[in-house]
Amino acid sequence: MRGLVRIGLVPHVVVLTVRGRTSGEPRSLPVTPIEQGGSIWLVSPYGTVAWVRNVRAAGDITLSRGRTIRRFTTREARPDEVGPVLKRYVAVVPIVLPYFAAGVADPAEAFAAEADRHPVFELTAVDGSGSLGGPGPAPRNV
Repeated sequence: MRGLVRIGLVPHVVVLTVRGRTSGEPRSLPVTPIEQGGSIWLVSPYGTVAWVRNVRAAGDITLSRGRTIRRFTTREARPDEVGPVLKRYVAVVPIVLPYFAAGVADPAEAFAAEADRHPVFELTAVDGSGSLGGPGPAPRNV
């Protein structure tokens, strides 16, 4: 599947590349960024996994889809910000629902209560652009 993501054939999925916090080597994996409230967000539905620790250490990442590569700086979201983002994320990526106590129909406040279990990062494009760009942009608010 990683090859299909790299050439841009999997909807909503991009390749996250971040420097390893101990090795310094680039680490890449598929992720699904979402747009919510005018910002681009990365969500870790599985908790504080390796890529989360790497993003916290590095502070900047690249997202690529096909031939489009964009650099972003990251900011870990505050618990009071994540409710609407997590609610949107499970609507876009429902396969992760078993990892959440809140359900799709629950209010954003129910998701905010899970903030400590699902790290969320706000992305800011290094070139100042506010969107992921390229073919197949991140899902938009509906």
